[in-house]
Amino acid sequence: MKNRTVSRLLYAHQVDMGGMPIRQPLPTQQVDQIDPFLLLHHANVKAPSHIKPEHAGIGPHPHRGFSPVTFIFKGGVHHRDSRGNDSTIYAGGAQWMNAGMGILHSERPPHDIHNIGGHQEIIQLWINTPTKNKMDQPAYYPLSADEAPVFVSEDGQVNGKVFSGEVLGVKGPIPSQTVVNAATLTFTKDGKISIALPPDHNALIYLLDGKLKVDGFGLVEELHLVHFNNDGEGIVIEGLEDTRILLLSGLPLNEPVVSHGPFVMNSQTQIMESMRDYQMGKMGILIEE
Repeated sequence: MKNRTVSRLLYAHQVDMGGMPIRQPLPTQQVDQIDPFLLLHHANVKAPSHIKPEHAGIGPHPHRGFSPVTFIFKGGVHHRDSRGNDSTIYAGGAQWMNAGMGILHSERPPHDIHNIGGHQEIIQLWINTPTKNKMDQPAYYPLSADEAPVFVSEDGQVNGKVFSGEVLGVKGPIPSQTVVNAATLTFTKDGKISIALPPDHNALIYLLDGKLKVDGFGLVEELHLVHFNNDGEGIVIEGLEDTRILLLSGLPLNEPVVSHGPFVMNSQTQIMESMRDYQMGKMGILIEE
């Protein structure tokens, strides 16, 4: 297998998101998107003890035209939306939403967050939706840790979970409107794995912590996103210490992207229509009790 080379490393600088400190390796000033991946936010925060969990986190807000996906590494997330979905997913699981024509949702800490350590660590990923699916009916797919299919490296030192697509012959159960492979991997020191990736996919890994060696490149440290060139069939990575990563590959859409806040469409006119439809209540309502 010919290994892909590394195109660039993107550091996850800290940014303020409504008072919450988060890490953002994508987008940056240098890179708008890694088609079809638009945004990656990594939050590692303590749930506030002076606010009830149902009032903490992120309140009701709209989305249209893409899939906001939340991978949960510590704590949990209580999701509610204007389509009546109401579920809590804890560490090791994910919440995948195809926003389609428009949906409102909230993402709060679970009611028992302080009983399970009070800490929340999540990655939120925005995956662009093909033009033909941007006005589909919204859909929500929760997947708990024990529902996610797993794989183990030959040396037994790398464990992975597949959420969507296929990695190492293991298929993830979440249907995505965009052709993507999404998995989380946990390395113990010296664990090594070779992963084949579709040659026509854009591919990246993000290190939540630890250090890796990427064959043909070298050392990568925590809080960095590795964007690979489309010049090989896969990647070989080795944990230099205990390390957790998110692995993504996706077929590029090669379509125009116009975004404004929580809406991702193909033209400025469609953005204006999205804002109008939200204000007119066409994306539904979400009243939290």
